[in-house]
Amino acid sequence: MKVTHKIKVMMLAGKGESSTLIFNGIKDNFSIEKVIIEEPISKIQMLKRRAQNLGLIKVAGQIIFMGYNVWLKKISKKRIIEIMSNEKLNDEKIDGQIVSKVTSVNSEKVIILLKKIQPDVVVVNGTRVIKKEVIEAIDAPFVNTHAGITPKYRGVHGGYWALAENDQEHCGVTIHLVDTGIDTGGVLYQKAIRTTNNDTFNTYPYLQIAAAIPLMKKAIKDIADNTYKIQNVALPSKLWSHPTIFEYLKNRILHGTK
Repeated sequence: MKVTHKIKVMMLAGKGESSTLIFNGIKDNFSIEKVIIEEPISKIQMLKRRAQNLGLIKVAGQIIFMGYNVWLKKISKKRIIEIMSNEKLNDEKIDGQIVSKVTSVNSEKVIILLKKIQPDVVVVNGTRVIKKEVIEAIDAPFVNTHAGITPKYRGVHGGYWALAENDQEHCGVTIHLVDTGIDTGGVLYQKAIRTTNNDTFNTYPYLQIAAAIPLMKKAIKDIADNTYKIQNVALPSKLWSHPTIFEYLKNRILHGTK
């Protein structure tokens, strides 16, 4: 492993592919001491929470879209392979020797590992909202990759929603500090992405990850040099959720958003 910056990095991650891509994108530049991977919330539990927050009708529409998206993923495969190749995204499995698995990123085990390793920076990707006691367990910044331009597109599928709102200018990615809110931490870097007619709901995240990796490297280097700064982003704040089949079809017809 070729490490170009002396800073101790720890990663808190979900089980999704995006965490693997981010890890492989930064591993040659920084010493990643430990990767903690949390188990995802069960689908039943997730749907129950959504129903409480969004209502049964909206969640039913989301479930129907999830079924439709199985087909959409299949027709997006060729474009995903193309992006992976063009952007040199690496999906090689993370070395198991540095991986610890936990039921939740908010567990006591995570706090113990943070205090033991004492990283200079904690890279976050794909986890549930992190509790205050975890963030404050050590004196180091937690830095997250968000697939959207915050605060305008907080929540999930920020790239898709920007395009659905006919807002290409704000279809992009954000590197931000982590606080106890949902994508509300101070912005370090942002960048818009360019999409093509071949891109879909399932390919936008790959373009966003490709844009995010160099920004995450910059953010970690800034932290190492103690030069990182929070940007003043003058945008309205809105939290977005998964699209329903009705929203998706409407956006496809009105704006051609796939």
